[in-house]
Formats: sequence, C-alpha cells, structure tokens
Amino acid sequence: MNTVIFILAAYLIGSVSFAVLTSKMFGLPDPRTFGSKNPGATNVLRTGKKLAAAVTLLGDGAKGWLAVFLALRLAPTYGLDETAVAASAIAVFLGHAYPVFFGFHGGKGVATVLGILLALNPWLGLAALATWLLATYMFRISSLSALIAAAFTPFYGWLWLKSGVLVAAVAALSLLLMWRHKSNIQNLLSGKEHAIGKTQPGDAPPQ
Repeated sequence: MNTVIFILAAYLIGSVSFAVLTSKMFGLPDPRTFGSKNPGATNVLRTGKKLAAAVTLLGDGAKGWLAVFLALRLAPTYGLDETAVAASAIAVFLGHAYPVFFGFHGGKGVATVLGILLALNPWLGLAALATWLLATYMFRISSLSALIAAAFTPFYGWLWLKSGVLVAAVAALSLLLMWRHKSNIQNLLSGKEHAIGKTQPGDAPPQ
C-alpha cells in the first residue's frame, strides 16, 4: 500500500506542467497550441521569452528531482526498498508525459528525466547532461541530442548505481524518452527536423 502511495504522489508531482503554468504567468500562448505543440521548454522558447523557457526547464527538472529525492529519503522509513524509488521515478515521468491536470497532454520529459538522474546520483545526471550538451554543440538539434543522451544513459546508470532495480528503471526511462520522441525520429529520418534557433511555418505562436 505504501508503494502505491509513493507512486501516486510522484505521478501527481509530475502532472504539474510548468510549460503551461509558466506561459500563463508570462502572458504567453499555451505551448500546446503552436510549434511542436509540446508543452516543454524548447517550445516555450519559440515565443522568444528566454526567461520563461528557463523557468520551464528548471521547473520540469525540479519536479523529477523532488519526487525521487523524497522517495529516497522516505522509503526506508516506511520499510520500502529501491523498488519504491524506481517506481516513483517512472511515475513522475509518466505524470509529466500524461498529466492528469492538463488533459493527459504532456511534454517529452527530457528535463524531468535529468532531474530524476541527478536525484539518483549527481554524477549520473551530470554525465547525461554533458552528453546532451556535447551532442547539441555537434548537431544543433535538440531532439537528436536528447536521443543520443538517452542511448548512453543506461550505461551511465550501470557505472554509478549500485542497485540493479534502479539501473533497470533508468533503462526503462531511456526507452520511454525515446518513445516520446517517435515523431522526432520520423522527422530526423526524413530530414525534416530543424536545428535549434531555426523556425518553420507554424512554429511561431499565435499573436
């Protein structure tokens, strides 16, 4: 029963969409209505409001970190092991991807996964972040950078996590992240995915 409570709490934390809330706070259009229609920092950035995008990025990362941090600290108190932590990590991601508060239309989860990884092990999170930054510098395509980082992250988890259950959770998160990018993968294969900073018709938010 306690594990179910942990999962539910993590899912609800993940369901807070910082892209939508931040856009409202800054008087911006709903990010689900323009560009990629993805409620995430990259789409918020298409409005030209860098501060709003930064707040979205930090908020989405923080909720992933918070859910796992609380699970790590509280699980032993309730007689739970790493399984509850792993379940909480996946639940907060699913909350972000399919938020109950926003019609189950959520983001792709890159920042949230980074927050999860930082909570599990700072070196794990930093390694994933460094991979994303390097790929971004090389290719200038946000989705491709996320996919490359996701591909390497299970290996980083194997290096820095002592629990096989947590390594499995990290691998599952990487696969889920790739699944959430399936439309981007199709665009990459067809040459339609555009670089950071370059806009296409329909990317601009409604005025």
